[in-house]
Amino acid sequence: MIAAYIDELIMAFAGLWMTSVGFGYLPLPGGAASQPGWVTTVAGHFKWMGPLLLVIAIALAIAS
Repeated sequence: MIAAYIDELIMAFAGLWMTSVGFGYLPLPGGAASQPGWVTTVAGHFKWMGPLLLVIAIALAIAS
């Protein structure tokens, strides 16, 4: 029971972080100049992956 709540909290915080990085509110860790090209491509997908993760976390919280 408690493990499910912890899992949902981790998913919610990860979703918030991914959304913030995707929309440019937070920088990528390590600086953008030292990142390979694929990292910025993946970070661009955070714009839809972060909100999706938040929706999944909220749905799991409602279901439990």
